[in-house]
Amino acid sequence: MTTSPYEHLFVRTLRDCRFDMINEAEAAGRELPKNLSRPWALMSAMDVPEAKTYLTMSWVHPTDEPVFWVHEHEHDYDEVLTWTGSDPENPLDLGAELYMDIEGVRHIITTSGSVYIPAGTKHCPLGFNQVDRPFRFQALALSKDGHYMSEAERAEHQPA
Repeated sequence: MTTSPYEHLFVRTLRDCRFDMINEAEAAGRELPKNLSRPWALMSAMDVPEAKTYLTMSWVHPTDEPVFWVHEHEHDYDEVLTWTGSDPENPLDLGAELYMDIEGVRHIITTSGSVYIPAGTKHCPLGFNQVDRPFRFQALALSKDGHYMSEAERAEHQPA
């Protein structure tokens, strides 16, 4: 069997990227919320050197308890956050209620959707008021270098 000249562009094994996500869970000095999966890198320059974006995915599981997840922060690049419900018969129904602040303004989200966050925009906290059904959360960092953290942040947060 011949190997495709494009094989190096595929990510076939998801990488645990929890320590890249410096504003949440362990990397921010807190435990991963019990209703969240580890964050998984779907695409990054660590996986595909040519990549200019960084894409992560987490599963969010049911909970009746309010859950805080991500601290307020900002990036020097644009970012797109998405949340997608798991009911194929009603793809708009998120099956959850999340909250997210943008520049201090609280937004309540109950449908599948996304938000575009321009570079330099303070966003979060982000959390869940309730989750009735699992849904998928994705973050797309339009970082132009395929990393979530800036070069300075990567140097500062290098594992010992």
